[in-house]
Amino acid sequence: MRKFIVDLTERTVATYAAAFLGLLLADTFDLTSISALKAAAVAALPAALSVLKGAVATRVGDPASAALLVRGRD
Repeated sequence: MRKFIVDLTERTVATYAAAFLGLLLADTFDLTSISALKAAAVAALPAALSVLKGAVATRVGDPASAALLVRGRD
């Protein structure tokens, strides 16, 4: 279970960071008009979806991983 929590946490933090930085970069180039606070809130949505995907992945893939990979033989 610990491996799953670490894996899911890493994926969630990476998703949040990528979404947040992407929104800030888009705002820098005037592609969007959002503040950093709004960008932080919007970036939480893909991160939350990443957590949901990880929960579903325990039923589809390896229960010790947040990946959707099919369980294989070790």
